[in-house]
Parts: sequence; C-alpha cells; structure tokens
Amino acid sequence: MNAAAMSIFERYLSLWVGLCIIVGIACGQAMPALFQVVGAMEIAKVNLPVGLLIWVMIIPMLLRIDFTALHQVREHVRGIGVTLFVNWLVKPFSMALLGWLFLRELFAPWLPAEQLESYVAGLILLAAAPCTAMVFVWSRLTNGDPYFTLSQVALNDLIMVFAFAPLVALLLGVSSITVPWDTLLTSVLLYIVIPVLIAQLLRKALLAHGQATFDAVLAKIQPWSIGALLLTLVLLFAFQGNAILQQPVVIALLAVPILIQVFFNSALAYWLNRKLGEKHTVACPSALIGASNFFELAVAAAISLFGFESGAALATVVGVLIEVPVMLLVVRVANASKGWYERA
Repeated sequence: MNAAAMSIFERYLSLWVGLCIIVGIACGQAMPALFQVVGAMEIAKVNLPVGLLIWVMIIPMLLRIDFTALHQVREHVRGIGVTLFVNWLVKPFSMALLGWLFLRELFAPWLPAEQLESYVAGLILLAAAPCTAMVFVWSRLTNGDPYFTLSQVALNDLIMVFAFAPLVALLLGVSSITVPWDTLLTSVLLYIVIPVLIAQLLRKALLAHGQATFDAVLAKIQPWSIGALLLTLVLLFAFQGNAILQQPVVIALLAVPILIQVFFNSALAYWLNRKLGEKHTVACPSALIGASNFFELAVAAAISLFGFESGAALATVVGVLIEVPVMLLVVRVANASKGWYERA
C-alpha cells in the first residue's frame, strides 16, 4: 500500500478529528455565549458560517470530477451496475434497517431517548451520499482503474443531484421522522447543485490555462477543504459538548452500525464484481465507493435539517471520525485478497 498517495491531512484525518472533539468541547464549555451567537446566524434555516465552510470544503473536492468521463461508463457496464446497485438500492436501505435495529432497539437503553430519531436520521443522511473525493485516494491505494473511478464518481454525483432529496425523504418518512421538503431541497441546492456548478465552471477556467496550472491550483487549495471540515467539526463539538460529556458512550454506539455498513457494502460489491467477471482494478474502486461516504454533504444536510445540537449532526460526525482507519483496513483486505479474486 502506497501511503504516499495520501496527503498528511488525509492520512491522519482521524487524529485531526479527535483533536477537534477535544478543542470543540473545551471551547464550547469555556465560551458558550460565543457559540450561541454563531448558532443564531441563520437565514432560512441555513447557518451562514457553516454554509461558507461547507462550500470551502466541498468545491475543491468537486473540482476533481470530470463529467465528460461519463462516456466511459459503457466500458465497464458490470462494474458500474454493481456500484449503482450497492450505492442506491442497498446502502441507504440497509443503513435505515441497521439504525432501527441498533439505535431504536438494542442500544436504546444507553442513548438519550429524545435523540433516537435524530441519530437514525444522521445515519440515513450519511448512507444516502456516496463518496466523491476520498474514493480517488482509496482507489489509488489499490491500483484501481482511474478512468473507472472517475466515471463512477461522475455518474454518482449526477444521480445524487436528483435522487438525494427524494431518497432521504422516503427513508426518513419510513423511519417516522418528519422532514420539511423545503429545507431538504434547499440543502440539495446549496450543498450539491450550486457547488457542482461553481466547481465545473472553475475547472473549465483553470484547464483553459493547461493541465499543469489546474494541478497546481488543486494541490494548493486541497488543504482548504480539510481545514474547513475540521473547523466545522470544532463548531459541531462545541455545540455537542454537553451531550457528549453526559453520554460519552454515544459515539461508540453510533459507530457500530456504521462499521457494519462499511464492511457489508464493500464485501458485497467486491463479491458481486468477482461473480460478474470484472477485473480487480474495477472491483476495488467499485467496492470502496460503496463503503465510504460523502460525509461533508451529510454533515451539512444534518445541520440544515436538524441543527448543530442534534443527534443527526453528531451521527454524521462519527462517520468522519472512523472513515480513514476503517477504509484503510478495507484497502488492505482488497490488496491482500487479489490472488483469491483473480483465481475466479
């Protein structure tokens, strides 16, 4: 595994998130009035500081997406079919089931009763947003086909523009959670449609000056994305501090269905690609995109829909916390099983 393929921010993301937990909780306890002011800076249920941070977080990642790569989809129809099946027909519904089973039933006695519905909603938001940027990192670490990776990400992003809101509304409705459609559609517009348009216009402008210029600018602004994510997490944990201090076991319990989801989806996609005769270089990115999440979008939508102090926001942040170490484990398993895979 080539660890150099990951930047220092990406490689130690879980460490940075852990530090954000400590800093956020400490700041929230020391300066509660300041964070109340930040939380009140809203227009149409959208927190302005967080909205700005989300754009800074998402746009550099979306710059990588080349929608002209969609024509390559037909070159790996089976791999793309597995990706779409797992991402849109298995992952969100299985997460809703796991959320109900673990949070509403098995773990309910150890969780605050007033937040149970919100925790489930956060898990659903996490599962309904397939990974966009980090899947390029995971694909590189498995020597995945870069063109397949690009085409599946571009197709997933295009589908997400139209499917994210209806899918989330359906699953939240099935889970008896009421979500205002206007707030959900506003989240899609602000955190998917507009950033995609801005990123594509900026991408076109940069590429007009050559690939070298594009790569240089992308490398320079990529740390902004992680920095904005970490600052958003500090704000989240500042608001969540009291809940975490009172219920420290919550994070561990929320991690259980997320971990099961990651291992189940990655194994399912990997096995289906093998059964269908796809190459290992296709099976790996197909499995990895089904296991990871576009957690930036999930965090933003959770804040918009349920607020900073909601269980939904905390549940999406737990997804960020465990993303890197768990996905590195999945990468290691995929690389180690290459001989078994190719014996098919």
